[in-house]
Amino acid sequence: ARDRPPSRPMAERTGRIQRAMNNHFEGLILFTLAVVVVTFTKISTPFTAACAWAYLAARVAYVPAYVLGWRPGRSLVWSAGWLATVLMIVASLL
Repeated sequence: ARDRPPSRPMAERTGRIQRAMNNHFEGLILFTLAVVVVTFTKISTPFTAACAWAYLAARVAYVPAYVLGWRPGRSLVWSAGWLATVLMIVASLL
């Protein structure tokens, strides 16, 4: 759901693309935190690198999943990116 109506009318697909982009910015906050934790703990491992790549792949896959309205695929792709981010944080703190 959006917080406010768009400033001008837009096609449904355009609205979905805009919401997918907004979701990217929201997800980027946690991923940035994970990268900062990995960097400051100096625990960059093949596992944390794989998690970062998994996050990137999930975010790239999320756009068509969101735009095309894939259910439950969209949620599964989002969850994969979220899990990869959380695993990065956990791995760097252990």
